[in-house]
Amino acid sequence: MKCMHELMLRGNYPGIATHDPRIIAEAKRFAKENGISPDRYEFQMLYGVRRDLQEQLVKEGYRMRVYVPYGTQWYPYLMRRLAERPANVAFITGNVVKEMVGGRR
Repeated sequence: MKCMHELMLRGNYPGIATHDPRIIAEAKRFAKENGISPDRYEFQMLYGVRRDLQEQLVKEGYRMRVYVPYGTQWYPYLMRRLAERPANVAFITGNVVKEMVGGRR
């Protein structure tokens, strides 16, 4: 959190790459408290993980970058991200199933 605060205050255009709602809430709170407008930073998330949260942040006026791992090392990268937070597997699986049955646009 301390590094995030410093980047938000003094960084050029920090990307807050997290799916953790507590970190996102703190970033929003800190930005508001310090008069940092939403166009001075962005949130970043993996494609297919917490799409509900991605859409909510965009609706609230925050910038969102959604990225997809690619290249020769995409699979090991994705596995490391999933291992960091096993709940992400459930988010990805749920979103894939929703799209397969037509529950998403």
